[in-house]
Amino acid sequence: MTSTSTRTYPEGVPCWVDTQQDDPQAAQDFYAGLFGWTFTTVSPPGAPVYAIAALEGRDVAGLGQTQDGLAQWNTYIAVDDADATVARLTAAGGEVTDPGQDGPFGRGVNLRDPAGVPFRLWQAGQHQGAQAVNEPGSWNFSDLHTDEPGSIAFYAGAFGWAVEDLGFGTMIRRPGYGEHLAATVDPTILDRQAGVGAPPGFEDVIAWVAALEPRVAPHWHVSLSVADRDTAAERAERLGGEVLSTEDSQWTRTAFVRDPQGAVFTASQFTPPD
Repeated sequence: MTSTSTRTYPEGVPCWVDTQQDDPQAAQDFYAGLFGWTFTTVSPPGAPVYAIAALEGRDVAGLGQTQDGLAQWNTYIAVDDADATVARLTAAGGEVTDPGQDGPFGRGVNLRDPAGVPFRLWQAGQHQGAQAVNEPGSWNFSDLHTDEPGSIAFYAGAFGWAVEDLGFGTMIRRPGYGEHLAATVDPTILDRQAGVGAPPGFEDVIAWVAALEPRVAPHWHVSLSVADRDTAAERAERLGGEVLSTEDSQWTRTAFVRDPQGAVFTASQFTPPD
């Protein structure tokens, strides 16, 4: 049983995802049909559209209007002090592309890592981050797709991440995150993970490292949970998306999906071994 208190994110833990779209209304129609999301516009009149997607009243993701015509998904990492973190990141080779502004919801900062991969920081105000995660229709994980060890080291040094190769995948842990979850919103996390035979330390996992696909630039990639991969894939295509590939593993059944405006994500069904 999970607590109903607000989910908060310690520094260094990915906390939010959003997608930028050329036609926000059409994108809302697609994701509402695929995941059952409802949207509330939070941008002021006259500003580029930004809406919060909710699942049964709980925030799951954002959907905004792209300024460059490029549809994509973005991952935000929680920080306590955006200015201090930016100073560390730029000293380590990162580049700020948009410093953002403080507001009542918080402050987002857009950066590129030393390999040129875009990512974002979030210093929370009223908005802490995703409130429904790891359940059908919500954000599951973000993965760093790269073949550059230096890129992984950049994040690990900046955020205190521990990177461990499990053979079937490389997990990124934020030590202490599982204890935070158990003390706040998820008191049974350790028992649940033990029940499915999760690897030691899995309660601290906040992301994964994935192999870089041929002819694809390094990037952060977003996975969204679904109850059934095949049903979600069929629905995505019916709504105008394209299923690029599917894969079955020991733990997941996934579909790699391109939405109607070109943003790509993974629909992931959790299938733990018996």
